[in-house]
Amino acid sequence: MKSLCRRPVSSCASPRLILAAVCAFILFLACESAWAADGDSTVSMPSASDVAKETSAAPPEPPIQDNSFLVEEAYNQEFGVVQHINTFTRSWNTHQWIYTFTQEWPVPRQAHQLSYTLSDVNPGDAHVSPGIGDVAINYRYQLVGSGDTRIAVSPRLTLLLPSGSSRLGRGFGGVGLQSNIPLSWVVNKHLVTHWNLGATLVPSAKNQFGDRATTTGYNLGQSFVWLVRPRFNALLETTWVGSESVVSPGRVARSRDLLMSPGIRWAYNFASGLQIVPGIGVPVGLGPSAGEKGVFLYLSFEHPFRRLQR
Repeated sequence: MKSLCRRPVSSCASPRLILAAVCAFILFLACESAWAADGDSTVSMPSASDVAKETSAAPPEPPIQDNSFLVEEAYNQEFGVVQHINTFTRSWNTHQWIYTFTQEWPVPRQAHQLSYTLSDVNPGDAHVSPGIGDVAINYRYQLVGSGDTRIAVSPRLTLLLPSGSSRLGRGFGGVGLQSNIPLSWVVNKHLVTHWNLGATLVPSAKNQFGDRATTTGYNLGQSFVWLVRPRFNALLETTWVGSESVVSPGRVARSRDLLMSPGIRWAYNFASGLQIVPGIGVPVGLGPSAGEKGVFLYLSFEHPFRRLQR
């Protein structure tokens, strides 16, 4: 995930204040989760009366999954279900923004997932108009677990196509490869955490002057998702990105970005199988990115594309 901006600013929020708020939020999540998990550490077989009650009662609503913002969740699309994801990220400091549209398909079942991502980018330059960014073609394999297990792992491999103009700051200027390994862990019925480790390689990236060089990047991500309700969640995501940009033929400059983003998401479920998930996050820069502030908007539509048999 790219940073919202890299330009330093003179005014910024106090890192101590942000860290104190984050620590308080994490402590609150831990306490809430500990109380919710009390008595849930052992698993026992249900009695006949319990089975009868569950049969007569309506099935519980499943929690929201695969709708995080900055940190990727390790859940592939279910069989026969397609997802359309819209995101919009804007930096208040540099006026940069990016809109992305992603469509995810199981091929044909949950073990394999194909998707593509299109983008519209505003580099933040008053003399450059927004335009098409690079296209990403993604393949993800459900290596471990699923949305119904405590632990899930689904490595992703992405082909980056240079459809965006590097001269105008809207793309890498060359074909690239990206990998990411997301791991999802259900701590208990109220708390889920996600972890990401990834890298990006562009063997022949290009800058606005046409100079070329090989660039590499690395990303780390971690998030807490608090299931306040099955259809309403609070998120706290943290991402670190190390990236390179071409400065002259064969030479690159390195940069580091650290963002923390609290957010919320909620779901609308329909009898047809359609699920709509809006969400909003507020990314804030820490450390090397101190002073960066932005907004992240999310909107997902997920629905069956074929008749599912019971």
